[in-house]
Amino acid sequence: MIRKGAGAVLVTSDSFFFSRRKQLIVLAARYAIPAIYQGREFTTDGGLMSYGAIVSEPYHQVGIYTGQVLNGAKIADLPVVQPSKFELIINLRTAKALGVTVSNAMQLLADEVIE
Repeated sequence: MIRKGAGAVLVTSDSFFFSRRKQLIVLAARYAIPAIYQGREFTTDGGLMSYGAIVSEPYHQVGIYTGQVLNGAKIADLPVVQPSKFELIINLRTAKALGVTVSNAMQLLADEVIE
């Protein structure tokens, strides 16, 4: 990415990337590449920012589905549900280390700001 002149990177949700999140965060910092991730764990571990579905939401939906099935609903009749609640987390310490300015407006939009 450095040789190709990448100005930033998006790390998608994947178990391979998640299991190596600390290594990815260290590499992004070493090469001063701003990165956005899909999981809050990346940002709390030192990544610049994350935006993704709230992890607890699918578990809540499983409870709803379970209740419906126990009340006689047919599984095939239940709708496919996509995440509807997302969170934006910004790590200002990492932004400062990368020389990235995060506007006040962006900070106000964030669900959590790590200082």
